[in-house]
Amino acid sequence: MANRFGVKLQSRLPNLAGIFPFSAPITSTNSVQCCSKAQNSRIVGKRRAIRCRNIHRRLVLGIGVSLWSQFMSMAGNVGAKSFVASARQKGAIEQVLKNVEWPEQFPFKDEDFQRFDESSDTLFYEMPRFVTHIDDQAIAALTKYYSEVLPSSNTPGVAVLDMCSSWVSHYPAGFKQEKIVGMGMNEEELKRNPVLTEYVVQDLNNNPKLPFGDNTFDVITNVVSVDYLTKPLDVFKEMLRVLKPGGHAIMSFSNRCFWTKAISIWTSTGDADHVMIVGSYFHYAGGFEPPQAVDISPNAGRSDPMYIVYSRKIATA
Repeated sequence: MANRFGVKLQSRLPNLAGIFPFSAPITSTNSVQCCSKAQNSRIVGKRRAIRCRNIHRRLVLGIGVSLWSQFMSMAGNVGAKSFVASARQKGAIEQVLKNVEWPEQFPFKDEDFQRFDESSDTLFYEMPRFVTHIDDQAIAALTKYYSEVLPSSNTPGVAVLDMCSSWVSHYPAGFKQEKIVGMGMNEEELKRNPVLTEYVVQDLNNNPKLPFGDNTFDVITNVVSVDYLTKPLDVFKEMLRVLKPGGHAIMSFSNRCFWTKAISIWTSTGDADHVMIVGSYFHYAGGFEPPQAVDISPNAGRSDPMYIVYSRKIATA
């Protein structure tokens, strides 16, 4: 049965995805972890762990939640129980994007893409961070997934774009292609990335126009950064333009973030909600196949979760 979105606003956010009321701190493993992406991260020369703080939902909520309540009010084969709340069950993430009946219009407002910190992203990312933003087990799971879906190394004519890139792309060891472009915010990080053949420094929140020709890339990847995009539809439409027909776009994310820079609709919702949010970007950008979700989390509850939402450019788009 299709997942159907309701049209009435819900009056209480706690009914959304089984998360806590406004006054409760975020402690659920199914909710976004509002802590630095550098938690459990590896810093060149030494290792540092940053303790995650419980951030009250009201602080990170933003002002677009009522629309998300409308978007996520589901009916169908789950009855009165929230479909998204079932994401705690094994394999449920893969069901989030199955047979979705999307609203006719993009259901989000500008307010949903505001951040707690609206200061310059260029200044925020000015200093290089030679860190890994997910733990080693999640990295290994992502690299394994890439080994199964990326084109074989040195495939003639293959071009890859690593969007929101840094000093590491998490591709399989020895992965090479004639053209691997990194696009990110910090030049020193991009220079350090050994897999890139070239790089571009660009703030997609300031300028979402990609500086590439139509039908350039076979694959676009984005690791734990889709939650920072304030103009996601513009970016996804550009991704569609620069992908070759049949090209593969892979968005991966966890529950780690720089919470002050993540969009409000992300910080106020949980893991399965994030799958639906990213899926909506593909859908409303147009020209993509129906998006699909994969849960590649290596050890539920014992390591960082890891999720994939992916799609392909329709061959005739």
